[in-house]
Amino acid sequence: MNAWTKFWNWYENKILGSVIIIAIIQFIQIPHMVWNADLMLEAGYVSRVHPLIDWLLYGVDLIEIVSIINVGMIMFSLIKKRRAKYPIETVKKD
Repeated sequence: MNAWTKFWNWYENKILGSVIIIAIIQFIQIPHMVWNADLMLEAGYVSRVHPLIDWLLYGVDLIEIVSIINVGMIMFSLIKKRRAKYPIETVKKD
């Protein structure tokens, strides 16, 4: 078994953990959405209160990269499992 196959076998056993990570990242997006709406409306309740808070809430966008990669890996894993379960029959041409 090569390293690629070992990695995917390990990852497929950890999919629940991956989904939990994605859920946490999505929940972190809620304060970011409120902050962003406040910034766009220029209300000043959350945004521009302190530069550190603005930096942290702006930086949440970078966390989405992990979520995007994780979702892609889950989709690839599920497609790979489905192809193994239902192999595509090849048609021989005479």
